[in-house]
Formats: sequence, C-alpha cells, structure tokens
Amino acid sequence: MLMVMLAVTVVIIMRSRNLFGVVILGGIYSFLMATVLVAMDAVDVAMTEAAVGAGISSVLLLGALYLCKSEEAHAPKKPFVPLIVSLSVGGMLIYGTLGLPEFSDPNAPIHQHVVPRYLNEIKKEVDVPNVVTAVLASYRGYDTLGETTVVFTAGAGVIALLRRRRKGRKP
Repeated sequence: MLMVMLAVTVVIIMRSRNLFGVVILGGIYSFLMATVLVAMDAVDVAMTEAAVGAGISSVLLLGALYLCKSEEAHAPKKPFVPLIVSLSVGGMLIYGTLGLPEFSDPNAPIHQHVVPRYLNEIKKEVDVPNVVTAVLASYRGYDTLGETTVVFTAGAGVIALLRRRRKGRKP
C-alpha cells in the first residue's frame, strides 16, 4: 500500500505545473519514504530523510519559490529526447542492480567481511557503544565532515540568495 502511495505521489508531481503543489508533494513523498525506511529498520536514515528531505528542503524550496513565479513554463513540444535519456538512465540503473545480492542476504560479501569486523573490533578501536555512531564518527569521520560541509555551504548559499535586496525596496 505504501509503495502505491509513493507511486501515486510521483505521478501527481510529474503531471503538476503548480510549483507550490510540487514542493508540498515532494515533502509528502519524503515523509512516505521515511516510513519505508522505518519499515526497513533504518531509523537513523529515516530521521535524516524526514528532517532533510521534508523539512529543510521544503523550506528552502518555498523560499526560492517566493522569488520566482509559481507556475512552471509549458512543456516542450517534443519531449522525446529527455524521455529517451531518462528511460536509458533508468534502464542502466536497473541493469546495474541485477548483480547485487538479495536484500538481507546473510551470505552477501558485506556480511562476511565488513560487518563482523565492525561488530567485533569497535569496542577495542573506538570504545563507543553505538555501532552506527562509531562508524559515522570514527571510521567515516572525514566523509561525515565532508557531507556536513556540503550541506552547510548549500544552506549558506541559499540564505545569501534569499537575503538579496531588490531594487526599489526599503530594507
């Protein structure tokens, strides 16, 4: 049922020309996706999806929409080239997933090498009781720092754009 709701939301987003509605539906999609992630026991990722996907992204897009028109330009008369490119990329992505192990396969390579090392060595190497926190803060510390820097820079850039003064307006 949840996947049907996600698909319906995507179809409505694709058909809509009202940008305000698209932003709101994008937030709804993010909340639905967060629900899927909770069902998959990825609560930390679900919280991030809800906060960033629905919260911050919606606020930033609504702020950008304030500076623009609320209606999208009309679609091109011949949308076949973008359609073919989109279908090709989608097909390549699906083809790329065919070589992946089944979801939650205990014999997958990650469960044979990486996971046991993290679970067995984390107490000695990092001494943090939460495995996810230890991986993000220690083993992937530079990666997490880079992601934080990118998000901060994007937010600062959006704020700088939104604070731009228009001619003729008093401060």
